[in-house]
Amino acid sequence: MNSKVITALATPNIAMIKYWGKRDYTGLNTPNNSSISMTLDETLNTKTTVMFSDKLDSDKLYINGVEENIHGDNVSEKSKYIKNTLIEMRKLSGVKENVVVVSENNFPSGAGIASSASGAAALIYALNEALELKMDGKQLSIMARKISGSACRSVFGGIVKWNVGSHDDGSDSFAEMAFDVQHWKELIDMIAVVDPDTKKVSSSIGHEATVRTSVLYKNRVPFAEEGVTKIEDAIKNKDLDSLSKVIMRDSNNMHATMLDTWPPIMYLNDSSKEIVYKIHQLNDSQQDKKCIAGYTFDAGPNAHIITTDEHKEEVLTALKDVQGIKKIFESHQGVGPRILPENESLLDENTLTPKKMK
Repeated sequence: MNSKVITALATPNIAMIKYWGKRDYTGLNTPNNSSISMTLDETLNTKTTVMFSDKLDSDKLYINGVEENIHGDNVSEKSKYIKNTLIEMRKLSGVKENVVVVSENNFPSGAGIASSASGAAALIYALNEALELKMDGKQLSIMARKISGSACRSVFGGIVKWNVGSHDDGSDSFAEMAFDVQHWKELIDMIAVVDPDTKKVSSSIGHEATVRTSVLYKNRVPFAEEGVTKIEDAIKNKDLDSLSKVIMRDSNNMHATMLDTWPPIMYLNDSSKEIVYKIHQLNDSQQDKKCIAGYTFDAGPNAHIITTDEHKEEVLTALKDVQGIKKIFESHQGVGPRILPENESLLDENTLTPKKMK
């Protein structure tokens, strides 16, 4: 094939109703409940460059400048999913050459800010272009899901719903845009980073452990499904009060099942808990008692606070005395992945290694 160098950019998403617990653990990553999220703008992003070449004796994967092992038995679960996806997409295209993948995040990885979602979405988007597969949104979503469940939402912009599905092969478990960016463009996610380090318990381990051992989990699935409908209604009506309440209750519910897991999984730290208190105090201080912000935590201690431009300064004021906040990112809704110009490639085409490693 023509050895094109393709670079794609994708962004994380923040789930307003969470995905926690899988129906399948063999690589399909099908969930136990539907979820709904907001795709973030390019303030936080992953760039991924791919190139197929007959000069490679095997597939190569570099993440943030470090070569990852994707061969043999001693590989991480994520690397295994990536390897299987490379094999599947190459088979669909008929391409035989090996591929080099270079990927970089501009934000902390493995810290509960959905780096796996943006990384997998960027990879699938770049591979689809390089292999000329011309996959539609549904197909891209299903393929991204196989690397990281939440990645199936990052292949779209705006507000995105992931349908739980019921088929054993996962063919009806995919995401689709529920509302475009323009519907409620004032929405903003304020991400308070309290710990940028990799979390102690990976999401993949946590998913399985919670489903297997939490006695509370059986109540989570119907609660989450009901929450998706409530979020859709709140966004349709631009109802920040209802949106905030549902977001916070869902986050609390998911983390309750984590704490009820045996042994317990505790992602939130003291700074995370202080943020929870501060947001409740802020909402309680409103004259009409309506919520103007809602916190939510993925599988990590870093807080996502959903509000609107109108109330951004009030949220910042509420957080200013919280000990442990290292940085606050601000992100509006994003439009989804895109292909970047050739000059933004991360690959040195002469050495077939990342440019920064020359």
